[in-house]
Amino acid sequence: MIKKIFFQFVFFNFFFTKEVFAAESGGIPQLNPEFWISQIFWLTLTFGILYIILSKLILPKISANLELRKSQIQENIEAAEKQRENSESKLKEYDEIILKSKLEAKNIFKDAREKALKDILSKKEILDKQIDEEINKAEKEIEKLRKSALEKINKIAIDTSSELVKKLIGAEINNSSISAIVDDLTKKNGDKYYGF
Repeated sequence: MIKKIFFQFVFFNFFFTKEVFAAESGGIPQLNPEFWISQIFWLTLTFGILYIILSKLILPKISANLELRKSQIQENIEAAEKQRENSESKLKEYDEIILKSKLEAKNIFKDAREKALKDILSKKEILDKQIDEEINKAEKEIEKLRKSALEKINKIAIDTSSELVKKLIGAEINNSSISAIVDDLTKKNGDKYYGF
């Protein structure tokens, strides 16, 4: 393998050396020393113009384009960072709003419950007062009825007694004496019969 590479190197070396000598004698102007100064001049002029065109026109545009892209990318990164920070702050605000809403709802429910309990208690007190008033009215009416019933019973007792005495004796007795007897019996036995 090394021998093969060595022989190829020798062959190509010989071939190019032969071509160089043939060019000097045959007329390839690139290898002729009398044309070298003009070649160096045109080479310097061509590469100088190429350098000026590249350095003054093309490379600044490429550099500006790269800087513009870099600044756009940087702006996009900064905008994305601001958006991320903004979304995080909005998320925190949203969480705070939810927390406040829950607390407010809890307080509103508590206030409504307390108000309902107060309303119920006040209505119960009013109802208790109304019931007490109705009971007092009923007791007064019962007392009134009891008194009027006692008077009616006394009157019925007096009328019945006078009628009985009239039928038994055949004579009329004075109602005032019968009334006195009924009143006396009522006072003695009133608690027993009427619950007074």
